[in-house]
Amino acid sequence: MAVSAAAAPAAEPLPRSIFKKFLVMLCSLLMSLYVFYCLADRCQTLPGPIIAAGAGSEEDEGGGGEFLGGSAELPPWQAAAARRKRLLQRLKQRRRRQEAAPGQEMPAGGGGSRAGGSGGGGTLALLLGEGSKRLPQAIIIGVKKGGTRALLEFLRVHPDVRAVGAEPHFFDRNYERGLAWYRDLMPRTLEGQITMEKTPSYFVTKEAPARISSMSKDTKLIVVVRDPVTRAISDYTQTLSKKPDIPTFESLTFKNRTTGLIDTSWSAIQIGIYAKHLENWLLYFPIGQILFVSGERLISDPAGELGRVQDFLGLKRIITDKHFYFNKTKGFPCLKKAEGSSKPHCLGKTKGRTHPDIDQEVVQRLRDFYRPFNMKFYQMTGQDFGWD
Repeated sequence: MAVSAAAAPAAEPLPRSIFKKFLVMLCSLLMSLYVFYCLADRCQTLPGPIIAAGAGSEEDEGGGGEFLGGSAELPPWQAAAARRKRLLQRLKQRRRRQEAAPGQEMPAGGGGSRAGGSGGGGTLALLLGEGSKRLPQAIIIGVKKGGTRALLEFLRVHPDVRAVGAEPHFFDRNYERGLAWYRDLMPRTLEGQITMEKTPSYFVTKEAPARISSMSKDTKLIVVVRDPVTRAISDYTQTLSKKPDIPTFESLTFKNRTTGLIDTSWSAIQIGIYAKHLENWLLYFPIGQILFVSGERLISDPAGELGRVQDFLGLKRIITDKHFYFNKTKGFPCLKKAEGSSKPHCLGKTKGRTHPDIDQEVVQRLRDFYRPFNMKFYQMTGQDFGWD
């Protein structure tokens, strides 16, 4: 028989070395995709920039005083991308500084705290999802147009403070959503860090003291107060900027201009009766658990007031004079280096508005009206704020 044609040779298998390289590349690609997915998810829990912090509700409630503001809040995916970019830039800058001067100590606020809050390790730990969301241990509860936004953002410079940017309004508007919802709004914190929020309308909300006490009787409370007459004019100025057709300040102040009877039902007037509102809080919290911050001194001596706040919160005094400079044009202090940024930061256009001219007779009548309430407030707090 004729010999059949030789069978076609079988395809040679891939060399083992090429196959191993292919597997390594595939695994690397999958790992990179997984890490990117984790980063995109976890970045949303990092503290936001000052510019975006508190936008929306800050104008709605006017909780920021006269000297801090921000732009509209970014969508979550844009905010996450911006935070990732800032974080990477800060880590690169820190590495370059350490390489340039390996033996030098990091500047205050840049790291080295007990929790590593703003240091490279602490920030990276938060980025990778370490830490946990906790209910706030301290709350800035008031007052509207007193300087609450300024105080919160100044505190955010501290590496051991983590705070919600926007006002949660949990204890006045969203209480029915429950504590789980409230906790989920909080940023992740590491052991030793303090979680904070600020909603200035709490101070004048009747139900707020009992609700906060029910959450935790140990919650530390901070109230930023300023001259009630100036505060009322500032409150009116903010409303006027959004509703130019509202009645004049004078007409809203009096029930009857002829008799000089003050209209205490107008919120701008009512908020400034601090002693009345404080009585409600003292039913649930001892006076020693409430810190009263002067809105005037927060402008004239921000480092001094921040020192008192840091002591009250049990924090190391890291925020000092070197963190501030005074902007003569705006007339209030600005941060040399804002949280989440390596650049100086002054405050937005919505702060430091020019007040309308008010009849001095009306101003004096208001001072006379507030004087007995102020005196009672001084006695209750043990502080003379010098408004009279």
